[in-house]
Amino acid sequence: MTVSVATLGFPRIGPRRELKFTLEKFWAGKITQTELEDAAAGLRTAAWARQKALGADWLPSNDFSLYDHVLDTSMMLGAIPARYDVESAEDAGLETYFAMARGTTGGSRCRHAHGSVTAGEMTKWFDTNYHFIVPEIEPGARLQLGRPKPLEEYREARAQGFETRPVLLGPITWLSLAKGHGVDPFDLLDEVLGHYVTLLGLLEHAGAEWVQIDEPILVTDLTEQQRRALTRAYAKLGRAGPKVMLTTYFGGLGENLSLAASLPAAGLHIDLLRAPEQLDAVLKAVPKDRLLSLGVVDGRNIWRADLASLLDRLDSLAAQRDLVLAPSCSLLHVPVDLELEGKLDDELKQWLAFAVQKIEELDLLRRALNEGRDSVADGLAVAACASEARKTAARIHDRAVGERIAALTPGMRERSAGHAERISAQAEVLDLPAFPTTTIGSFPQTTAVRKARAEHNRGVLDTASYGAFLREETERAIRWQEEVGLDMLVHGEFERNDMVQYFGEKLSGFAFTVNGWVQSYGSRCVRPPILYGDVSRPEPMTVDWWRYAQGLTEKPVKGMLTGPVTILNWSFVRDDQPREASCRQIALAIRDEVLDLEAAGCKAIQIDEAALREGLPLRQRDWQHYLDWAVDCFRLAAAGVGNATQIHTHMCYSEFNDILPSIGAMDTDVISIETARSQMELLEAFAAYRYPSAIGPGVYDIHSARVPGENEMVELMRQAQKHLRPEQLWVNPDCGLKTRGWDEVRPAIAAMVLAARTLRAETQVEA
Repeated sequence: MTVSVATLGFPRIGPRRELKFTLEKFWAGKITQTELEDAAAGLRTAAWARQKALGADWLPSNDFSLYDHVLDTSMMLGAIPARYDVESAEDAGLETYFAMARGTTGGSRCRHAHGSVTAGEMTKWFDTNYHFIVPEIEPGARLQLGRPKPLEEYREARAQGFETRPVLLGPITWLSLAKGHGVDPFDLLDEVLGHYVTLLGLLEHAGAEWVQIDEPILVTDLTEQQRRALTRAYAKLGRAGPKVMLTTYFGGLGENLSLAASLPAAGLHIDLLRAPEQLDAVLKAVPKDRLLSLGVVDGRNIWRADLASLLDRLDSLAAQRDLVLAPSCSLLHVPVDLELEGKLDDELKQWLAFAVQKIEELDLLRRALNEGRDSVADGLAVAACASEARKTAARIHDRAVGERIAALTPGMRERSAGHAERISAQAEVLDLPAFPTTTIGSFPQTTAVRKARAEHNRGVLDTASYGAFLREETERAIRWQEEVGLDMLVHGEFERNDMVQYFGEKLSGFAFTVNGWVQSYGSRCVRPPILYGDVSRPEPMTVDWWRYAQGLTEKPVKGMLTGPVTILNWSFVRDDQPREASCRQIALAIRDEVLDLEAAGCKAIQIDEAALREGLPLRQRDWQHYLDWAVDCFRLAAAGVGNATQIHTHMCYSEFNDILPSIGAMDTDVISIETARSQMELLEAFAAYRYPSAIGPGVYDIHSARVPGENEMVELMRQAQKHLRPEQLWVNPDCGLKTRGWDEVRPAIAAMVLAARTLRAETQVEA
């Protein structure tokens, strides 16, 4: 029996975000398409070479993407909506690809031949912080096999001496993620399967022995339609070409195990990090002649594996059957290389493993199982020492935090009055017009802002000069908001690097990287904080900046905070206690900040929970437990204020229809949500639920370079009024404006203000 090592996917962005910077140069017109493609090819080659050098036996190809792997699949299958005006999938090039990803304007580098075009809807990839472009299926759609990217990248690797296992997004997962406009995506099952069969035949002819087909939908609650589709699909795909490694991740197979085991695939990958308990059942269900791939190191978090425990579990199994050891999922979700971190202290650094180190861990495990533990005794000793050091480290636990948690009472989660009474008190204090306008919080992080921050971090710009620069930017933003006519202002967040990192840097229990970047979507990368210990707030974090901004204007300025659930879900979280315990600690820290803002005179405080839906377990039976503690943590953070203090929250790019009772239980006064790309679709569910609070449905898609006009925004708000009362509605973008440029933001927000004025006039006429 032999043990081998596979990687299911490697980070695309490059060790130092090379892909991000190359894409942005291309979009700005500074490099050609050839230069973009050459840079992308260089990143792919470097990734294959590095994984092979680290000891991976199975290298992935087609795990690279210029924007999103789901969008890649949609393009390959010819699922291109009519608004992109493409005659055939073979004609669709980068112009169409980036139009679907980002939208276009008449003046953008990747402008569409027919002018301004909206982007595809974007939402979260299962329960991760990675965003994908939702496939759209329109009535009468006929799919065509377009550019066979998996084949091209397999051939590219082979020409360089790398034998790879092409990675394909599974057809049933793709169809399950697709949105049909008046049509059921599964009506196209036979067409989709026909194209997959053709592709698999091409791959086999090119020399591919195996393909990896990712079907994470198998770890969710399947409908009968999905079950039938899976059976039908793999009856064809399992015999259409190369051997199939059916790959599941993000959870356990559960009641879908018998189905997965029955599918005629030559191999099966399971996630033993999210569902370690499933191994025994899988071993019983999966025949020994089927290659079993075990996800034994965490593809979604950055802690070192407990190698000794893993070996104890795997020893007897490795003697009975061939095994592949792999990360639990693609390494897309972790940073590239821990060795690029020069500022992490040695104690903390020894506890961590990024993508490179995870492959090294897998190589150690393989060698120990194939050659005996003595062959890697030194490596195992280092791992054991690090594991023990983490268990006994004094910096992890804070007695004062534990005492505060023990002293919590139910009353700390309750507002002192109901919603109707609060509305009256807030209206008197804020005196806002109908359809009040605001933004979500951040304004463009210009080159000048980023340069000043970088120079301050390097010590080139002293603290006094940096502070003066930030005050100038803040005042300029306040003055512009007054001039354009916004009703509730924000200070712009120029001092903040990231909505989670900024707070984590000011809280105890967090550590930060320099190059620990992961892809969120497209060229957008984030550096998740490392939450390693108990959390508390040593001192106020935002009060001074709010006080400065409010002192510049008579209009209300929102206090801007990130909520406890979002800070948790967008961090690499400690794995030595339940996530809810860490979240409750963060909630107490945010509560302290909320109360300090109120004491300073702040009358509207926004506590963003953009990641609330993202953290929802994939199995519905587990939802309520998560929602109970997530809502509890939000209320703990927010409920200490008086009736006249207006509590806002913001959520983006998620489906809320099935969790509206929990959103209602958060007991906010105003919620802002993404509805621009989805054309106000969410509001129907809010109306059916009879959501009592005010809602700001996004009328401006900030993730697109496209600048919408006043009439478009008015029409969206007219659609909103079909579902909600005018007095419930705010007018705002669908997310923060940090990633946009002022040349886009100024006309878009001006149009938004004009749209609100038009709506007020229409409402007065009707009255």
